[in-house]
Amino acid sequence: MVIAIDGPAGAGKSTVARGLADELGITYLDSGAMYRCVALALSRAGADPDDPEQAAGVASDLEIAFDGERVLLDSEDVSAAIRTPEISALASRVSVHPKVREAMVMRQREMISRGPYVAEGRDIGTVVSPDAPLKVFLVADHSERARRRAAETSRNVDEVWSDLAERDRRDTEREHGALQAAEDSVAVDTTELSPNEVIEQIAEIARSRGLAR
Repeated sequence: MVIAIDGPAGAGKSTVARGLADELGITYLDSGAMYRCVALALSRAGADPDDPEQAAGVASDLEIAFDGERVLLDSEDVSAAIRTPEISALASRVSVHPKVREAMVMRQREMISRGPYVAEGRDIGTVVSPDAPLKVFLVADHSERARRRAAETSRNVDEVWSDLAERDRRDTEREHGALQAAEDSVAVDTTELSPNEVIEQIAEIARSRGLAR
């Protein structure tokens, strides 16, 4: 069983999914971290992130695991290394390659098959787990998304705004796993809500559907 949390960058997916997993007592799966791991590995290898074959070759050989809050790449804790602005930008470029997405989707499905998860990303409810019993699509005002990202990274809001616009374009226009809300998803606008308010709202929906106590 998986509760799918999808949405664009800056909508609050990671904070909400992590908090929801804690609230419901189930495992949190950060699919975006997996693409960040691919980006980090490509950067370290000096490979071209825009070359589909190079990217797929690196992605297919990686061992990615989650240990609580830690993200492990080939047994190394890369939790901080994959969160830099540079790796974030690379991850968006890498994630457009079909073979990279195929490799990551296969691994995500393997994880989900072993137990209940709150999984967040951009195509959990549409590609990774289209049969998920609860699909949530988070949205937020573009300016609020930029403000949040700027606060997280200590970057200029205008610069972040530009990066988000480009990332949105890539995410929505890519051929495979494009960012879009599943037809049966629940839309939640987080613009004016605190993370705890969003978490409680989704937790109540999960409980009403018999997915949690």
